[in-house]
Amino acid sequence: MRTADRSENPLNICVFCSSSDNLDDAFYEDARKVGKHIAARGWGIVYGGTRIGLMGEIARTVLNSGGRVTGVIPEHILSRGIALNDCTELIVTPGMSERKNTMIEISDVFIALPGGFGTLEEIMEVITLKQLQIIDKPVLFLNTLNYYQHLNDFFEKVFEHRFTAGKFRELYHMAAEPGELFSYIDSYKPLRFTDKWTE
Repeated sequence: MRTADRSENPLNICVFCSSSDNLDDAFYEDARKVGKHIAARGWGIVYGGTRIGLMGEIARTVLNSGGRVTGVIPEHILSRGIALNDCTELIVTPGMSERKNTMIEISDVFIALPGGFGTLEEIMEVITLKQLQIIDKPVLFLNTLNYYQHLNDFFEKVFEHRFTAGKFRELYHMAAEPGELFSYIDSYKPLRFTDKWTE
C-alpha cells in the first residue's frame, strides 16, 4: 500500500455504503463528516457512482469541499438515471462484478459506511482478499448508531467456533466515529501473518 502522504501520494478511499434515501439523519451526518475529512487531506473517494442515499451525500460533500470523486457504475444502474454526473470521473462497467473489481483495483483504503446487502457483499469480498493475502490495505467499518454491532458479534462467533483463526481480527477495524477512521489509516502498518490454513 502507498503511504498516507496527503501531498505526494493522495490516497483513493473506497467507500461502500447505502443508496437509500430513507435513513436516520445521523447516517447522513457521519457521511458528510467522512467526506470532509477525506477532502481536507487532499485525498479522493472511489464509490458507486450514484446521486442517492449515503452514496450521493458523501460524493457531494467531497466535491463541495474541493476533493476528487471517482464514480464506478454498472450500465444497468446508469440506465436508471441516478448517476451523479458531477463526478470528477465516472467509470461505466458492464456489470456489478466489473464495478467491484475496478473499485478494489484503484483504491488504497476501504471504508464501509452503513449499508445493506450490496455494501456487505462488497466489504466482505475485500476482507476475504485480505485474508488470502491478495491485497493488504486498511479495511474499516463506521459503526454509526452501533449499526454494525450485530455483525461484529457474528464475527466473534466465527472466531469462537474456530471457523477462522482469531489472528484475523486484524483484517478489519470497527470505528465508533469518523475521526477514528483516519487515526487508524494514519497508523496502519501492513499485516504480517501466516496464511489461513496455518495457525
